[in-house]
Amino acid sequence: MRLIFDSHLDLAWSALGWDRDLTLPLAELNAAEAGMDDCDARGRATTCWPELRKAGVAVCLATVLARVKPDIPAPERQRRRGIDYGHTAAAYAVAQGQLAYYRLLESQGELVFLRTAGDLRDHWTRWRQPAGDHMPLGIILAMEGADPVVSPEQLEDWWHDGLRSLSLAHYGPSRYAVGTGSEGPITEDGRRLLAEMQRLGMILDVTHLAEPGFSEALDSFGGPLMASHNNCRALVPGDRQFSDEQIRRLVNRDTVIGVALDAWMLYPDWKKGQTPHDAVQMDAVCDHVDHICQVAGNCRHAAIGSDLDGGYGTEQTPAGLDSIADLQILGEILARRGYADEDIDAVFHGNWLRFFERCLPS
Repeated sequence: MRLIFDSHLDLAWSALGWDRDLTLPLAELNAAEAGMDDCDARGRATTCWPELRKAGVAVCLATVLARVKPDIPAPERQRRRGIDYGHTAAAYAVAQGQLAYYRLLESQGELVFLRTAGDLRDHWTRWRQPAGDHMPLGIILAMEGADPVVSPEQLEDWWHDGLRSLSLAHYGPSRYAVGTGSEGPITEDGRRLLAEMQRLGMILDVTHLAEPGFSEALDSFGGPLMASHNNCRALVPGDRQFSDEQIRRLVNRDTVIGVALDAWMLYPDWKKGQTPHDAVQMDAVCDHVDHICQVAGNCRHAAIGSDLDGGYGTEQTPAGLDSIADLQILGEILARRGYADEDIDAVFHGNWLRFFERCLPS
């Protein structure tokens, strides 16, 4: 089994927004949702603590996620409770609650926060030479969309809370930038936030940024940047994916792109409830990994950013993935395509290890 470094898991949102006990075995977690019909993903979860260990996920970026969407009609916002809020104070409080969830699990031995490069090296060494069956998951705290940051000046508080990676927007416009599905630049508050991120040494995640903001960020932000969960527009058209030119710009900054497993990012013109489930196979994930490697000219920039259970379940994963443990299949596919062991290890964990050892505070 190859160890995995997964650059995007919405674990706290799954636990709190969906009211899931992620310490349960996967079958029990899904059985507990029998009869729930608020979302197609009910009873179809892929990710929990036992499955993460079975998968060999030693480290992940674990998110806090809450959006400010005051213009969404109240009935729609109610349907999307657990993610969308009408004002910043609520988003801040929810994200702090998600942080509290991680802190509780750390006290129970389920996870450990990795705040520095030394923390990461020590944790990885323990996983390579495990002393028992109950190894804690190492998490690097990330924020998907910056709405819980009350002001740029407040970002330092989040830094002391352990936040190490931040994206400016999720879907649509926000206070700081414009995300997927809309067009627009980084806002003035967003530019102030970028300056504060650079001062602190916080990593900018360019995932979800609309293209004008993406270009501005790469032109103006001198700190470390990454793409936690993004696929390739050459294979699946749409603004959620990166063009080859965007990939090349990221490669030139010596960063890494985590490939996501959401079916609509893997199959052109995928339609929820219409596209047959078996239309998207695990090979499609490797197509995106391979495309990044071909554009880059090497295997140093592609990785795994699974986004599993990021608002969907097995109804929206590739056929053959019923658990996050099935990520191991990707190694078999890459090997059949001629990838050497060291290059597969780079995709599974080596590229992210190199990046975070360089970019986390020493």
